[in-house]
Parts: sequence; structure tokens; C-alpha cells
Amino acid sequence: MKAEIIAVGTELLLGDILNTNARFIARQLAELGITLQYQTVVGDNEQRLSEALDIAFNRADIIITSGGLGPTDDDITKETAAKYFNKEMVLDERSRDRLLTYFKGRNMSPTNMKQVYMPKGAIVLDNDNGTAPGCIITDKGKTIAVLPGPPSELVPMFENGVRSYLEKQQEFTLVSKVLHLSGIGESAAAEQIRELMQKSSNPTIAPYAKTNEMVFRITARGKDKEECQALIKPVADEIYSRLGQFIYGEDDETLVSAVMKRLIEKGLTVASAESCTGGMVASRLIDYPGASAVFMTGFVTYTNESKAKFLGVSEDTLEKYGAVSPQTAEEMCIGAAERSGADIGISTTGIAGPGGGTAEKPVGLVYIGVSVKGKAVTKKLQLSGSRNKIRNAAAAAAIELLRQQIIQEDKNGKSKN
Repeated sequence: MKAEIIAVGTELLLGDILNTNARFIARQLAELGITLQYQTVVGDNEQRLSEALDIAFNRADIIITSGGLGPTDDDITKETAAKYFNKEMVLDERSRDRLLTYFKGRNMSPTNMKQVYMPKGAIVLDNDNGTAPGCIITDKGKTIAVLPGPPSELVPMFENGVRSYLEKQQEFTLVSKVLHLSGIGESAAAEQIRELMQKSSNPTIAPYAKTNEMVFRITARGKDKEECQALIKPVADEIYSRLGQFIYGEDDETLVSAVMKRLIEKGLTVASAESCTGGMVASRLIDYPGASAVFMTGFVTYTNESKAKFLGVSEDTLEKYGAVSPQTAEEMCIGAAERSGADIGISTTGIAGPGGGTAEKPVGLVYIGVSVKGKAVTKKLQLSGSRNKIRNAAAAAAIELLRQQIIQEDKNGKSKN
């Protein structure tokens, strides 16, 4: 089964709005085992939308549209789809009643009634988060699902209506498991399991590079979810046996959530000391709900004076080795922990650019450090790209080093018992 996404809206063409709906729908289709080969964006124009539908239906069985279901004259997606299938627009009484209930006690513009007229015979999709219901039209082996534009409306409508409809059209079930890796590049990780990827057809293994991490998506096809999971397990186990030290989580897990969960489980507290990242590490850690249980404080010490004053970095260290050095990174993370009373300190210091680099210490040179109960380790990074890219990569690397040291501390604790 082949599908295509058509996003409708001039604001999308102009770049005023980011098309997050296409990403969501694409992922949903992949999970359902439906092949997505094209995505199209078209403005609020009936002729161009009609042409887009014609092109799409010549190469796909299912079209999913987003946008163009509002009450104004330029909201023409549903009406254009009805014309394409030669369907008369008729009043849907349930949608009318829901709309009137929505506006009860408030003035409603008469134009809103446009939203409750549906193509005759269509499956109507209730909108519990807005005024525009969607619909599914099927005719002669072709299907179109017409959805609203706001993600807060489209996502639940897809999950509660379209997904179940599409599942019934499939003869098999597709299940995926995503393994998240940090601290290793895509090519190096893929090399470790190259022959495994080559010989696996069901399930398949697909590597993806993401910002400051990579993932392996393992996808199995079977008669039901249980059969798919049984196919996935031995493959996932083998990847863990080869790359387990780099795998921080599965599916919706993030590096930060994996780290914070470990800290909370172990009752360990942490403080940050940042120079080049300017608070990025602290910001990411405290984004996690419940971070207050383990995150003590964050120091942003951009100058040598602030490093000495707030973290106790030795002036001799700064004079002899400089602010961008493993020695300074070590004293920063130790100082953050000591000054805050935390079990763990994490630090970053480097040259994010675009200026300030030298032959000896070029732009992109960053040192990160983590101290656990007074014992510190540091790591040198040589990063590239824009200032923002370097700072983001440094923050991610520091959090990955924190994860590694928590694991090491756990191993040390077990070896003593």
C-alpha cells in the first residue's frame, strides 16, 4: 500500500509555519507498514490542489491531507476532494450539533457552518480540539483522509480515527524498536553490525544519524504484535552485545531522561560549571520533570576571574594552562560539586568561535569534565561547524560523559560488594 502526504496552506509555502504534521504522519505510516514515497505542499488554490490530487492518486493508494478545513473561503481542501470524487456536499447533523454545543453561550459566525458539510458517504472524523471535523473518502480503491492543519487537532484525529482505519486495510502488522546510541558515530556503529544488517530481511535494521547521536530502527513484519516482537528480540539482543556501552535507551527515551533517571534512582546530585556552553548543560538537565530532586545548581563562569571566584579554579592553573585546558575543566567540575555540595560536577570549557582560535587552540577545541565524589575525568573534543553547533555538540558530549561516569560508578560500587 502506497501513500502520499499533501499539506495545504500558503503559509507553509512561504515558510511562515514549520510543517511538523508531515513528520508526524510519515512516522505513523512507517509504523503501519505503509510506503510513503512523496510529500507535497500546495497553496490555498483549488486548481493547484486538484492537480496535486490527480498527480498523487496516479502513484498512491492513500492520500492524507492537512489544512484547509476552516470556515473561510480559502479553506477548500474538503470541497476539492469531494469534487475529485464527484461527491455531493451534505450536512452532517452530528457535526452540526457538536459545533452548536461548542459555541453555546457565544456568538458564532454563520461561516462556521461551512465546516459541518461533508462529502456524501464519507466517514466523519470528530474534532475534539477544534471546530473543523475531518473525513475519510474511499472510492474505486482510492482513499483520502482530510485532516485539519493545527497539530493539536490533527494528531489526536489521526490517532483516534485514521490510524485504526488504516490498520484494518493492512494484511500484516509492522512493529519497530528504536535503539538510541551516543558517544559513537553512525559509520563506526554501522560497521560493528554490518553483516547483521546485510543478512536481516525480517526484521530489517536501519541506521539513522541524528543531531549528536544516532539510532538503529529494527522493524519486523508479522501477523500480530507478539510475532513482530519475537522477531525483533534476538536482533536487538545481538546489537546490545556489540554496542551496549553506547546504547542509552529505547524508543522515546532521550539522553537527558536516561541520565536523570539514573541519578534519581541512585540518589546522586549534580551541579554544572559551564564556560563555552553558557548554561546549555544545566538547561537540558532541568528540562527533565523532577530535576529538582538531583540538580543542585549551575555556574556559568565565562571569564577567568569568575572561574577562580565561584569555582575555586587555581590562578596558577589558568596562567600555566589557560582556560581551555583539561586542567581547568577538571578543576571546574570538582569546584562545582564542592561549592554546591553535589555528588557530581560536570564542566565545559572551550572555543566556540567564530573568532578566538589559535594554531595551538583552534576554534572547536573543547574540554569537558565530570567528577564523581571527588574523582574527575576529562575529555578533549575537536568540534566543527557554526558557533551554535559547537556549543550544542559540547553540551551533548558532556551529558554523555556524565552518563558513562554514572555507569562506571555503578560498576565500581558493585565490585566492592
